[in-house]
Amino acid sequence: MSDLQTPASSPAAGAATSEAPSTATAASNASSAQAAGGRTFLPRNTLLRHLLVLVLCAVGAVILLESTDLGFNAQIGYVAFYAIAAGGLTLLTGLNGQISLGHGALMAVGAYTTALLLDVEEPLPLIVIFLAAVALTSVVGAIVGVAAARLHGPYLAGATLALAVGLPGLALYFRSFLGGEQGLTVSSPDRPDWFVEGIRTLSGNSASGVKWIAYIAVACLLITYFLLANLMRSRVGRTWRAVRDQEVAAELAGINLGTWRVLAFLVSAAAAGLAGAVLALVVRLTAPTAFTIVLSLSLLTAIVIGGLGSLLGALIGSALLVFLPRVLRDAGESLDMDAAQAAEISYVVYGVILVLVMLFAPAGLVGSIRLAWTKQRARRAGARTRG
Repeated sequence: MSDLQTPASSPAAGAATSEAPSTATAASNASSAQAAGGRTFLPRNTLLRHLLVLVLCAVGAVILLESTDLGFNAQIGYVAFYAIAAGGLTLLTGLNGQISLGHGALMAVGAYTTALLLDVEEPLPLIVIFLAAVALTSVVGAIVGVAAARLHGPYLAGATLALAVGLPGLALYFRSFLGGEQGLTVSSPDRPDWFVEGIRTLSGNSASGVKWIAYIAVACLLITYFLLANLMRSRVGRTWRAVRDQEVAAELAGINLGTWRVLAFLVSAAAAGLAGAVLALVVRLTAPTAFTIVLSLSLLTAIVIGGLGSLLGALIGSALLVFLPRVLRDAGESLDMDAAQAAEISYVVYGVILVLVMLFAPAGLVGSIRLAWTKQRARRAGARTRG
């Protein structure tokens, strides 16, 4: 997925460390072709390039899912719903400059919608349920976006924080309908015959329910990133960057700042709704405790570590959210720590990593690597010119 990024905002590479916020985002936005000096083996056309990357990633995902056990398949499902939500959030924060602490609540809307629509005798097709979850969450996101369109910085963060705290509490108020503190158990969709036969023919493995959910999650992730990548590289993405970087100039150019901010919030909310729908299938339970402010902060942490404005960075940050605590817990237990101590150590180490990234790689992992590569290319070009 290395090429599914937005184009650079064109600050000089050497100024990255002194102008961290704007340059960090621009570095994460830089495309692979630009970082490589304009040379690439991928097609020049954006849509064709993203289609090729989509196919390659789909093939890689199939190989990964079929070569690993069911436990790892389940972990991939967790990475998928985190990455879908983080992709929408990196569009909102990295591309449009709006900080949201309420995406966990938006995921709750998608999750509860999915749980309710599956909990009937004859549920609708799964794709229709997902579209309904996305549509309802988009409406909620548009309402929040309209209310927050004139807010900036900490004021916007505070408004979305109120959303994150208050919205999941509706499950407690409407406990007869939404299950209260216990939440709703999510019915797993039946595996279609074509999937069972296809997996048996492809790899000889059994097509379990866990594997079916993992394939659904990965498919949703790939489709979401394909759509977001094309949107970021379009005129819409360029307008969002203009609103983020130069509000006055954008307004003088005839851009309605409020409208474009609401649109960014709507698209980001749609991704969060789909993430919530996938979460409902993977976890098999929707409860208020799953959508606390911790979830929203985790998503924000993922995109900061990976690199603001970068879909690849959002994916890497989401993978760290899922796999790093597990690795650290296993390491702690191997050192004779009990489960509680090992879990606490994992969060401490994750926090230390976040601080180190902010200090030494303000552009995030992806952005810092691209900045280093761009600087190296510039030095080589300067050396050739002097020579």
